[in-house]
Amino acid sequence: MTTVTSLHQSTNKKNEKTEETLYEIGRNIRRFRVERGMTLKMLGAATGLSTSMLSLVERGLSSPSIGSLITICSALGIQMSDLIVQDSQSPKGHLSRVDDQPVISTMEGVARTILRDDKIRGIEIAINNYEPNSGSSEQPLSHAGHEYGIVLDGFVVVEVGTSRYELKQGDLVSYDSRIPHRIWNFGKKRARALWVNHDRNR
Repeated sequence: MTTVTSLHQSTNKKNEKTEETLYEIGRNIRRFRVERGMTLKMLGAATGLSTSMLSLVERGLSSPSIGSLITICSALGIQMSDLIVQDSQSPKGHLSRVDDQPVISTMEGVARTILRDDKIRGIEIAINNYEPNSGSSEQPLSHAGHEYGIVLDGFVVVEVGTSRYELKQGDLVSYDSRIPHRIWNFGKKRARALWVNHDRNR
């Protein structure tokens, strides 16, 4: 039987893990930025994000949206999986075992599981889980590449430029990532979608 105490402890552990992940992400963003000789101002200009927000993210004091992370990674020429240090080797060959797939979770209620990060072919395949009233970013963002999304469970709204698409289970959307876009779950149930990003760092 699950008690209130055990649920509380589980929630605390999850929050601590999320905070650790955010700290690690911020530290690695700063490392990649410095390696590329970029100032916070330069990164802000490349992403359209404020330098104050980027500074908080680098110090692990702010929870960036998944969309913001994708935009930052695009500007730095890296994949999102580069921001996470894994305990095991990155998946190679034909298989990507579930235990080896990094999960990036933010406090906005979005968890991104990276199934495969193929740097040679410029393809990243991920499953995104969106809690009710959560999404990729508060405002539409843009970055290099092209993406394809398939809804596995629930409903999401995808905004691309001036277009708005309501997607249910089985629906697919694809678009040029340079067009400002965002994905949002306006429903009351969790939504899950398979997302493929191609040539994000071209």
